[in-house]
Amino acid sequence: MEKDAETRVFLSNEHQHQEEEEPLLPRSMVMSLYLGYFLARWGARTWEFSVALYMIYLWPNSLFLTAMYGAVESGSTAIFGPIVGQMIDGMSYVKVLRLWLVTQNLSFIVAGGSVIALLLVPDLKSHNFHVFATLIVLTNVSGAIGVLSTLAGTILIERDWVVVMSEGHSPAVLTRMNSVIRGIDLSSKLLSPVITGLIISFVSLRASAITFAAWATITVWIEYWLFISVYNGVPAIVQSDERRSIRLSQSQAEETDTASGYYVPLLQGTTEDESYWNRQSRSGIMRILERISESSFVGAWRNYLNQEIVLPGVALALLFFTVLSFGTLMTATLEWKGVPTYIIGIGRGISAGVGLAATVVYPLMQSRLSPLRTGLWSFWSQWTCLLVCVGSIWVEKEKTASYMLMAGVAASRLGLWMFDLSVIQQMQDLVPESDRCVVGGVQNSLQAALDLMANLLGIIVSNPEDFWMLTLISFATVSLSGLLYTVHLYRIRKHLFHLEKIPVFNNFFVS
Repeated sequence: MEKDAETRVFLSNEHQHQEEEEPLLPRSMVMSLYLGYFLARWGARTWEFSVALYMIYLWPNSLFLTAMYGAVESGSTAIFGPIVGQMIDGMSYVKVLRLWLVTQNLSFIVAGGSVIALLLVPDLKSHNFHVFATLIVLTNVSGAIGVLSTLAGTILIERDWVVVMSEGHSPAVLTRMNSVIRGIDLSSKLLSPVITGLIISFVSLRASAITFAAWATITVWIEYWLFISVYNGVPAIVQSDERRSIRLSQSQAEETDTASGYYVPLLQGTTEDESYWNRQSRSGIMRILERISESSFVGAWRNYLNQEIVLPGVALALLFFTVLSFGTLMTATLEWKGVPTYIIGIGRGISAGVGLAATVVYPLMQSRLSPLRTGLWSFWSQWTCLLVCVGSIWVEKEKTASYMLMAGVAASRLGLWMFDLSVIQQMQDLVPESDRCVVGGVQNSLQAALDLMANLLGIIVSNPEDFWMLTLISFATVSLSGLLYTVHLYRIRKHLFHLEKIPVFNNFFVS
């Protein structure tokens, strides 16, 4: 029975053509992890797609509400992302699970309920603007909290549990688990917009909001049961949790030992009273400065900037300063241009399907090149596909231009998600266990900050007719990202290509 409940990982040896047996992973626990993650990501991806359609419906002919929601969501993640990482690092896994799942699903229930209320009265904005504004604020805040709590789950599963479960196995196991986790996320991104688009097109927006709220209400219990089963069924996770508790206890003990008052000696020429107030003043200033320097936010960023992977992390984050994705701004613009909702959903699904192929191609390329070089090739293939989006600006037929934009974005997803996998694996390999959650929190915060900047641009350039400006700015930012990563690779490898391996150039390198 134990053999049926476990999977064996085999790696092929190119030279000996023999299969080498690796340690065992419990199949039921791995499947529970994947299923729980799928349920959590489905809700998040559904909201991500739907909210843009809700906002453009509530305020037609303007990207203002759509961009405003995006700004609130990404701004909250940018500000609180590092703190979330610090909180996770200072809590047990079980507490993190409860906080993540309850907060995420409860927030999505409130957001869905607010949208339902807005849709029940289509002309609420003109009849009672105060109620309309209140419901919009409630939708924005609850949706942002839901996404922020989703960040906690992403850090816990992608940056911690997957690494812990693969310890003691060959690097190929971590690569495969990363690919499956990313495939689950992209499958949710593929299917949820298609289903949501069909519900909106053939039933109603209201029906999609009701379905979303019902999903969050039901799945929270299933998700918790699945993840707690993984926690109890994988000894490595329990052991990692115990190590976290020991580190936390030691850290608290050190803080207690160093928490002593400041002594400022009596200065020559001062009275006892003057000296007392001088000591109080200097002591207060020193305490403020120390609290700032030792705050969770500053400490998290200091930790991140000292990591070897800071340049790849910044390059990945720059890709969030873009409208060239099936995000809220591009989705709302396509809706404004008259592209049917179900077509947008199918286009987003095709985009996710192309990205899903990255989870198959990446392990093959990584095994032959390395995560570092795979990232280089992946990035510039993405950049090449985005040239189609830039070219669509000068196409006169609006419908053709819209489909060119969608095609260019969809094709670029293969390189984008391979690059994402490459950077994530570099972080997993190079960031110490004690820093994973903190670095993951800062990385997501940086990504959210750049996403916030993109949404602020959407607020400034809120006319959908001017979307071409956002396209050019986005392409320039993507190009900067590629240059940063290329510089990082050259700094590490001292070269970009093995020209001597190309037959045409071989004679130039043979002495």
